[in-house]
Amino acid sequence: MVVHHPPAATRRADLADPAFWLRPERERLDAFRELRRLPAPVFFGRPGSGFHALVRHRDVVAASRNPEVFRSGTGVTTPRPPRWVRQVFGDSMVNLDDPRHARLRGVVSRAFTPRVVARISADVGRVATGIVDDVLGGHGAARDRDPADFVEAVAGRLPLEVICAMMGVPSEFRREVRAQVDHAVERAGPRWRRVPGRNLRALARLHAVMGRVGRERRRAPTDDLISALVTADVDGRRLGGRELGSFFSLLLVAGVETTRNALAHGLCLLTANPGQRELLAADFDRHAAGFVDEVVRHASPIIQFRRTLARDHELHGHRLRAGEDVVLFYTSANRDESVFADPDAFDITRSPNPHVGFGGGGPHFCLGTSLAREEMTVLFRELLTRLPAIRAAGPPRLAASSFDNRVASLPFTF
Repeated sequence: MVVHHPPAATRRADLADPAFWLRPERERLDAFRELRRLPAPVFFGRPGSGFHALVRHRDVVAASRNPEVFRSGTGVTTPRPPRWVRQVFGDSMVNLDDPRHARLRGVVSRAFTPRVVARISADVGRVATGIVDDVLGGHGAARDRDPADFVEAVAGRLPLEVICAMMGVPSEFRREVRAQVDHAVERAGPRWRRVPGRNLRALARLHAVMGRVGRERRRAPTDDLISALVTADVDGRRLGGRELGSFFSLLLVAGVETTRNALAHGLCLLTANPGQRELLAADFDRHAAGFVDEVVRHASPIIQFRRTLARDHELHGHRLRAGEDVVLFYTSANRDESVFADPDAFDITRSPNPHVGFGGGGPHFCLGTSLAREEMTVLFRELLTRLPAIRAAGPPRLAASSFDNRVASLPFTF
């Protein structure tokens, strides 16, 4: 059964309407709770361009783990990248299906060798220490100004510098890379839709930079990820500049923006839940892993991804048709009352915590999960140790988006 016309109780929760994503977070979460109570996935939008909303935990997991039916190749973001953009700039790994996806993922996975991971861990610690040094060093000069922005001063710096170090991006190119990240998270037009790589000229410059670095690494490989990608064999050939640029663009979103948002939400949640903050600070080693998972569950840095039905499929007794789209709403699945007791509560001792903040399993499960956990753990250890009074000094300014739970800015004090 397909519900093409939502009942009156859910018409105010039209997930295809840009206005829905401009509403307060509490109203959106309440709307998702109503949708989870319905017996069938609701269809939003117009036939041919709309989607079935998968809002329950079990449905998101089922679709994630069945890639033969729920395909990614037509594009997983909203809106989909135009065909000409994919032809010019290459396909992101998230927009690939097997066997090509498996081959490329295998190359990237092999790049995370024990030696590379050990160096990444060292980089995380070094960068986190430097960030806190800068915060402390700038305190005197900033004393009479408004509270600093945690996103700019802390959360936005760590993942970007770590990814650049992991990839082996030379320091002289990193300012341009940071500018590209800022372009990548702009909204397209005056409303709501986020388009990675909206500034195509900046994206082209980034691809050119990656092409130059790739050629250098091909001649003289090192232990970095660029070397692993340009010297590996994928689809019978090595990765060229376009494929390398496409993968790096993915890392900027998947490895930088999502971690930045999780870090900012983490400070907000600790500020709003002083009991949980005290628990974490009192025994950080014991609660760090639970803290990271609960931040990712509660904040859901990625709100949704899209899939397309390869064939007719029955999902828990409900018929979905070949060619139709489904959207996996991680933000709703992570508040599913049938899985999480008191889902709106922030509880770092929650166990088990089978959240889908890194994906619902399957071949597109986030490859950078371990790195994200490491970054959040190391940075908050540094912050709570050296800046024990650090707090959010006001509410976060959230960007209106249906794709990611982005914190545009967050005042903080310590």
